[in-house]
Amino acid sequence: MRDREAAAPGHEGRRLSTKETAELLGVKPETVYAYVSRGQLSSRREPGGRGSTFDAKEVEALARHNRRETGGSSSAGGELSVRTGITLIDKDRYYFRGVDATELAARYSYEEITEWLWTGELRPGVTFTAPEASVAVARRAVDALPEHSGPTDRLRVATIAAATADPLRFDLSEDAVLGTGRTLIPTLVAALPPMRHDHRDEGPLAHRLWARLTGRTPDDASLSVLDTALGLLVDHDLAASTLAVRVAASARAHPYAAVSAGLGVLEGPLHGAASGLAHRLLLDVLDRGTAAPVVADELRAGRRVPGLGHRLYPGEDPRARALFALLEEVPDAAPALAAAHDIVTTTARHTPLHANVDLALAVLTVSSGMPASAGETVFAIARTAGWIAHTLEEYEERPLRMRPSGRYVGARPPQPLPG
Repeated sequence: MRDREAAAPGHEGRRLSTKETAELLGVKPETVYAYVSRGQLSSRREPGGRGSTFDAKEVEALARHNRRETGGSSSAGGELSVRTGITLIDKDRYYFRGVDATELAARYSYEEITEWLWTGELRPGVTFTAPEASVAVARRAVDALPEHSGPTDRLRVATIAAATADPLRFDLSEDAVLGTGRTLIPTLVAALPPMRHDHRDEGPLAHRLWARLTGRTPDDASLSVLDTALGLLVDHDLAASTLAVRVAASARAHPYAAVSAGLGVLEGPLHGAASGLAHRLLLDVLDRGTAAPVVADELRAGRRVPGLGHRLYPGEDPRARALFALLEEVPDAAPALAAAHDIVTTTARHTPLHANVDLALAVLTVSSGMPASAGETVFAIARTAGWIAHTLEEYEERPLRMRPSGRYVGARPPQPLPG
């Protein structure tokens, strides 16, 4: 700590190493040299030194400039900041409108939490119902997709189809958007192909979704885990997909289009699809009987071990903690829980990382006979509620405020015509 303080900007003549400069700017070392090549920083190689050094005052000035251009800094190093009253993440806990999210999920259903997120009011016993016309057009669109289509493909197509069935989709008033949310979410669930012949399209949404994820008959404990997972995943501040939703809403896209933007980003392996990677890892551990060779394979290949660590939680992911506690009550989950624990303890020998929500979702999907893509489906359905909340909030802001300015780094004009 003493060395860091001595190297802080503001000390006359102080020179910073590349590593110190990168830390103070919140960037990678490679980016520091990019700043040098663009003329935004000057470097000097000290006699007998191994690397370049940088003037502390010059680094401090660049850091201030970057903070101004990004609209404020964050603990992650000058990232885009967007004001919101929906979700707060703080010290390994997170809150929906100021209320502990894990406590909400333990006490209320997914639909009740969604209403709280949207309106700040609880509606005990609320359930969402999909219009028959909306479901019919969404099912036809989904049924027309190739058999190998993934869950996000189906949900994105169902969202667009539902939009075409709603002639009032361009009404961006609060009541209209809330109405869209209350019908779109159950429409998405109903549009997914059922895996049980005795499925029902009524009752709590978690019960309806279960029949789209597995052919097994659910027990009360398993349904409780699924409902809680939906409630826990409703929102998580400005995740990449949520930012895409807010960009669309900033341009005054209708809520179906905003949700579609979120689904497009969600499909990435670092976001909604991460639970599928954890699912396959868990199956591999169960197949081999121990996590050691499986974790070794991941590390040897230079990959992160799926289901571990979260950039916003230095400690334990509160969503994983809540789900693991419930999964203890599911008899069929015992082998998968043991495998997940084995993964965490084995990896801890290399680096101390806690389980995240993707590993907890994987325990649910593996122990319930669901496919690897089931976690992605749960994530997408749950997060649609959060996207609607952010859409509503963004509609209250200045239009097109989510329009950053590019920092041009190409050839300086005028350049001769090509050819």
